[in-house]
Amino acid sequence: MNALPITGWAVLGLLSFGRELSGYDLKKWADQSMGFFYWSPSYSQIYSELRRLESVGYAASEEVPGDIRAKRLYRITPAGEDALREWAGTAPVEPAVLKHGPMLRLWLGHLQDPARLRETLHAQRDLAEQRRAQAAADVLAAEVNPEWIFPVMTLRWAEQYYADERDRMDRMLADLDAVAKPTKTTKAARANGKG
Repeated sequence: MNALPITGWAVLGLLSFGRELSGYDLKKWADQSMGFFYWSPSYSQIYSELRRLESVGYAASEEVPGDIRAKRLYRITPAGEDALREWAGTAPVEPAVLKHGPMLRLWLGHLQDPARLRETLHAQRDLAEQRRAQAAADVLAAEVNPEWIFPVMTLRWAEQYYADERDRMDRMLADLDAVAKPTKTTKAARANGKG
């Protein structure tokens, strides 16, 4: 088995569902699937990995005529399928890493205006709801294909994850409102020159 970066395995994984896909199609599908739970590689990463996968014999391609211009379609090879199966079954699973920009800003809340923090949390809440709704729509679209049972499971996970994220932002907004409102004790301390 050749050593590939995670991006290479991810692109090979996209090809493993038995369809010939263009780089554009791979990017679109990555956005609609892996982008919910891992990340979605850029076009340049996808094309770079496709070249690498072809060079090691894990993918093959052919140019087909198109409406405006020819396009290149890629497919996984038997060697690629074997390597992907081995990698998925034996390579160590890296732990999930959370990098949450809005929470970093909240953590630094003592340095910020509460109104700005509120905007940040509201934006994250809205984004989470948009992602939840998109994942729910993608579940409905993907459920029609029995071969996609595992991608459907990850989309359902994403739908719940983003619903939870939306609800967490609602709680954070309520917490922020509670600490941002001056209490009677705070007002009295300020009046006496102690706050």
